[in-house]
Amino acid sequence: MDTTSVFALAFAIGMIDGLRSMTAPAVVSWAAHWKWLNLDSTALAFLSSSTAAYIFTALAVSELVVDKLPQTPSRLLPGSLFIRIVLGGLCGAALCASTHHSPAIGAAFGGVAAIAGAFAGYQARTRLVRALNAPGFAIAVLEDAVAVGCGFLIVSRF
Repeated sequence: MDTTSVFALAFAIGMIDGLRSMTAPAVVSWAAHWKWLNLDSTALAFLSSSTAAYIFTALAVSELVVDKLPQTPSRLLPGSLFIRIVLGGLCGAALCASTHHSPAIGAAFGGVAAIAGAFAGYQARTRLVRALNAPGFAIAVLEDAVAVGCGFLIVSRF
């Protein structure tokens, strides 16, 4: 895979992390576990373990539930953004490492994209709720489907 495509996909997985912080690592971990991504002999090889895949999946499912609760804090708070940057960077690094491209550049793309995804997702969600006069819950479920579906689409390209 050419460098531009790999970096674009690292950015894209970071955007997914901005939408749902635990979905991207869960998807990347499953892709590594299923050998779609080759992380053998890299510092990120732990992502291919069953344990990592199950832990990230449990965290992702928990996030999908907690996101719908009214007292859930905004994804735009500093702590939430920091987690998204770190996990988006991890996912971007993993995609790049799997194709022997620079994990550091992948981490940078993934981390920056996580910020962009968080702000874009927030704006899209609040504007759709207003424009469609739809319940926030319905739009949140739609956002979940986009995050999971696009996440798997991204990692399937490897």
